[in-house]
Amino acid sequence: MDPSKRPILLVAYQCAPNMGSVSQIGWEWYQRLTKRRPVTLITHSRNRAALEKAGAPFNGSTIEYIDTEWLAGPLYRTASRLFPGKEHAIFLLSSLDYYLFDFLALRRARQKRAQGNKWAAVHVPTPVSSAAGTRLHQLGLPLIRGPLNCGLGNPAGFDEVLQQESQWLNRGRQLGQWFSALLEKSSDRQITLTATTATRAVLPPNQRTQPLLENGIDLRHFTASPVLERSARDTLKVLFVGRMLPVKGVNFLLQACAQLIAQGYPIEITLVGDGIKRQAWETESVELGIGQHCHFTGNLPLAEVPLLMQQCHVFCLPSIRESGGAVILEAMACGRPVIAYRFGGPAELVTTETGVLLDAHCASELVEQLKETLRQCHQQPKQWAAMGATAARLLHQPHPMGFDWEHKIDLVEQLYEQMQNHEDLPSCHNLAARVN
Repeated sequence: MDPSKRPILLVAYQCAPNMGSVSQIGWEWYQRLTKRRPVTLITHSRNRAALEKAGAPFNGSTIEYIDTEWLAGPLYRTASRLFPGKEHAIFLLSSLDYYLFDFLALRRARQKRAQGNKWAAVHVPTPVSSAAGTRLHQLGLPLIRGPLNCGLGNPAGFDEVLQQESQWLNRGRQLGQWFSALLEKSSDRQITLTATTATRAVLPPNQRTQPLLENGIDLRHFTASPVLERSARDTLKVLFVGRMLPVKGVNFLLQACAQLIAQGYPIEITLVGDGIKRQAWETESVELGIGQHCHFTGNLPLAEVPLLMQQCHVFCLPSIRESGGAVILEAMACGRPVIAYRFGGPAELVTTETGVLLDAHCASELVEQLKETLRQCHQQPKQWAAMGATAARLLHQPHPMGFDWEHKIDLVEQLYEQMQNHEDLPSCHNLAARVN
């Protein structure tokens, strides 16, 4: 940590290790920034136990906790009764306490400043939705929001799957975006980091933006290794990592593999993760006659995932609605080709040089395309191994979208300095660099 650098005020509603993907994002910003400069973190009290277990607060940083559980608790219980088993809906409704958190975070920051705290800028990395606006511009400091990843609609042709998670509630985000626009005030000292084209499309046209992925990977753990050698007759090892939710499409992968196995293609599928659909999908694998070919691991520590990626031949993410896709970057960094659905984040991460994007318009088409793509992968091991090698080369070099966490921090550190020194910021709605 460089004490000569001016402190940053980091306000992260979600910020804790091993408590979900968005909380992990907040944690990565906090623990990595504290190695570079003094940090004041304002976060929710529900993160306290996990932060303290991880050793926080770190040297040169302080943490302020905001407690809104008196509101968040009833919201969660109500959402759970209204939408039993629907994690997406429960998350949306139970997170409405964020607006109170933001109000109290502004008040706490003013109190700390009155006590003598000074900051170079304010950074709000979580939540990652534009519907979660902030009043923190009222501090009069340079303000960085994000990176945000939001604005993703629903794919056509998959209504039955989307209804299982009450995706219609996403329309309520438009109300949140309207309310956030009332809260915020654009200025030359504010910039919003944006992860995707969809994100930039939902932001007000006068907001200054700069492309940067909301998530990242740690290249110390996700290292490249050659794809395991195999002939067109050997077993193809397929890996899935993610939450076991309806939109993840694991059932489509199982159905495609079942057809190939019935035709004599040897395939093993490892499925990492847990969720409301895990038991149903384990049962489906048995009913399809491929139970012995499937290994459901449940949740695993993040440290165990790189080894599984290095042991597979291809990574498959059949999710029909994936706003991000950090797990795709992890697989690519390990040198594995990727199969994914062309919608949302994966459509901006995977190219023809690093994998295959599927263009299905309904469930039956997706199963058929998965089957044919996996058949090609099985029959053309050298070509697919070459795609994995290309993916690894891409991920293991600096990229303007900030694939690697440390490089991402480098880019934002430069932005802090620019804003602190009143240098010109990027113009509105800069075009993102495509991943190639």
